[in-house]
Amino acid sequence: MSLLVVGLSHRSAPVSVLERASLSAGAQLKLLQDTVAAEPAAEAAVLATCNRIELYADVDKFHAGVAELSTLLAQHSGVGLEELTPYLYVHYEDRAVHHLFSVACGLDSMVVGEGQILGQIKDSLARAQDLHTAGRLLNDLFQQALRVGKRAHSETGIDRAGQSLVTFGLEQLSAGAEVQQWARGKRALVIGAGSMSSLAAATLARAGVAEIVVANRTFERAERLAEILSEGDDTDVLARAVPMDSVPGELTRADVAVSCTGATGLVLTADAVVASVEGRTGAPAVEDAAVADTAVREAGETPLPGAGSAADENCPLDLSSVSSVPSGFSVMGEAAVAGMDAATLEQHGAWAAGGTAVDRTRETGRSGPEADSELIGALAATATRVGRIPERRRPEPVVEVPRPEPVLFLLDLAMPRDVDAAVHRLAGVRLVDIESLADASADAPMAADVDMVRRIVADEVAAFGAAQRAAHITPTVVALRSMAADVVAGEIARLEGRLPGLDDKHRAEITQTVKRVVDKLLHAPTVRVKQLAAEPGGAGYADALRTLFDLDQETVASVSRAENSTTEKNRGPA
Repeated sequence: MSLLVVGLSHRSAPVSVLERASLSAGAQLKLLQDTVAAEPAAEAAVLATCNRIELYADVDKFHAGVAELSTLLAQHSGVGLEELTPYLYVHYEDRAVHHLFSVACGLDSMVVGEGQILGQIKDSLARAQDLHTAGRLLNDLFQQALRVGKRAHSETGIDRAGQSLVTFGLEQLSAGAEVQQWARGKRALVIGAGSMSSLAAATLARAGVAEIVVANRTFERAERLAEILSEGDDTDVLARAVPMDSVPGELTRADVAVSCTGATGLVLTADAVVASVEGRTGAPAVEDAAVADTAVREAGETPLPGAGSAADENCPLDLSSVSSVPSGFSVMGEAAVAGMDAATLEQHGAWAAGGTAVDRTRETGRSGPEADSELIGALAATATRVGRIPERRRPEPVVEVPRPEPVLFLLDLAMPRDVDAAVHRLAGVRLVDIESLADASADAPMAADVDMVRRIVADEVAAFGAAQRAAHITPTVVALRSMAADVVAGEIARLEGRLPGLDDKHRAEITQTVKRVVDKLLHAPTVRVKQLAAEPGGAGYADALRTLFDLDQETVASVSRAENSTTEKNRGPA
């Protein structure tokens, strides 16, 4: 077994990189075809979700495989290899199996324990099977991963360790309130009709929203989802479908919107959200920064001097030289950038306090780093007292302006994002996207059942490795028994030539006796070699068996191809 996985996820890369590296459905198909066409890879499968992109392959060379798979990921994602490489992780053989089984159980998910990943793994396997890029190894691996994931969910309480990404996102939108209480009576807009959007719609329906509007580029799919929601036995939600060009109008009516499409560009721009909020409230939507500035002015505080303040009378500093610092300059760090010495800084401190500049070099009779340190400390004290020269690294406490209660809640589950990140700054809007979900989930508590799932994964990895190693020697054992059968047939034919008068009864008895002798001689060594091959490091026993019995390598290979062909015909969903 030479299983290799190269990928990146929310654990290894920032959301901005994941967003740029995301693969469309067409790009995934092309990546699979190019991977199996490459020299080191014999099989390939792509697992692409909203927070991970992984390429699995059966390779014959580790280093060449890593180089080739990394290059292919970079080429098809559009992110340069040099930029992508620091965020890539690599797993090989048993570690690769352990990784996929952990992913299938939800241990590696942004929300620990979520079960949606099982459907995504199943889709990944189906895609590879349709393109015939999954051979025996990847078929066995992915189907076993699905079984391990189902076992983890059925035998443990891993579901209690976390929720689906949809549920977790809605909890973040509700800001700690009970989701059902928060959602009751609201109007919801769901953009997209794929698996994630459908799950979001169903979750909102069960939470008690009054109405769900489904928008999708393929209107028939939106109609189908709306029909399913309306006919649900456990909800009485009113659901209807609209075309995508109706989204701006529906957004004005909606209280909460969930978007998860496969679009490569933004579905909801900041301007569109501003227009919907203004259409709903009749008041202009403003950014939080503007709200904060207004509150500061209303509190009677003097705004900080800008770059143009250098003309103030008797100001000893040319503030235009620090115009690159939007909120003043740093006492500890920006003085060097501005090219000002400590004495000049203290002069400014004295001027800001309404006093007179003091030449501390003459007063103390000292100069050099020690005096500069003392001067900078004095200036820091002045700035703290006067409040005119803020320290950017340690900002002074300011009056926190309460953010207005949101009138529109947005949940963006798409990768790349559907909703403009600038919406975060809009007053009256609460946006939760993949990036904010990653930040929120970092502090989520782990359930006790996680340890039990980890033990299940460890046991299943060991069992899978043993089965694969044992399967690796099976063609050699089959070839050995086939060779023994040929020897028996040859000897029986020779016996018939020497004893032409042998009747059928005696011929059959002799033939059966010879076969029993051969079977008994081969039974113990073939059983034992399978046991030994199943242990770590047992791959060499197949080579030893071929050498000892002088087995033809092509015969062994033909047996292996026949078994793979049978597996291909008999494969089915896990």
